[in-house]
Amino acid sequence: MAHVIRVPDAKIALSTASVYPERTPDAFELAARLGYDGVEIMVGADPVSQDVDVLERLRDHYQVPILAVHAPCLLVTQRVWGRDPWAKLVRARKAAERLGARTVVVHPPFRWQRDYAREFEVGLARLQEETDVVFAVENMFPLRARGNKVVPYAPDWNPVNFDFPHVTLDLSHTAVSGSDALEMADKLGDRLAHVHLADGVGVTNKDEHLVPGRGNQPCAQLLERLAKNGYGGLIVLEINTRKAASRSQRIDDLAEGLAFARLHFAASTATK
Repeated sequence: MAHVIRVPDAKIALSTASVYPERTPDAFELAARLGYDGVEIMVGADPVSQDVDVLERLRDHYQVPILAVHAPCLLVTQRVWGRDPWAKLVRARKAAERLGARTVVVHPPFRWQRDYAREFEVGLARLQEETDVVFAVENMFPLRARGNKVVPYAPDWNPVNFDFPHVTLDLSHTAVSGSDALEMADKLGDRLAHVHLADGVGVTNKDEHLVPGRGNQPCAQLLERLAKNGYGGLIVLEINTRKAASRSQRIDDLAEGLAFARLHFAASTATK
């Protein structure tokens, strides 16, 4: 009996956040050099990440597709593209449509964004009806302070138990929340549209975004299971390389993450 290795068609992209403190153009250059299938734009403080005209030129120059746009939902990007959270999502959608991206990644609202949080499920569904771009809500995590659990998100940090049709599963976030990533993927089923591939240990509140394989998350098992099930969403390497000792070390980490994804995103099928 022989074994045939089958690799699904899902693409593996590099998050532009993975090259920080280098800039968005550097992410395109490194994605092209290392052989990624495309990039996910983390819209943030870097002006280039906010400028669709410049992003189009980078895409065309490096011949690296833009496969996803991460809306500016972080605490540090609260003023990027204005302060209205709905306007941010509309702008992210328009950017994705123009750039040819298939997915907009969005975080659950913060609890203090009360009106936005109250309307989030209904409003997101309404936006989804207007476009073929997929809005994929990302799993976040509670915080722990002096032995107490604090949830800064509403309706919750975990989108699995809500009716969002598309979800992003982040394996650094599952480490922080102490969640079972494989169980979450199983519960999501076809709603799992997007994966942020990273690792973590989860001992503290720190969102580590380690190179996959360097923490305790089931990165390899998840990729193998997704391959077996014919997963067709995106896999995006979203790691933290800001403490890399040199640029060559950063490049090595990005190459290692891609190699890990390519190695494990394959299904072995027994044949006679």
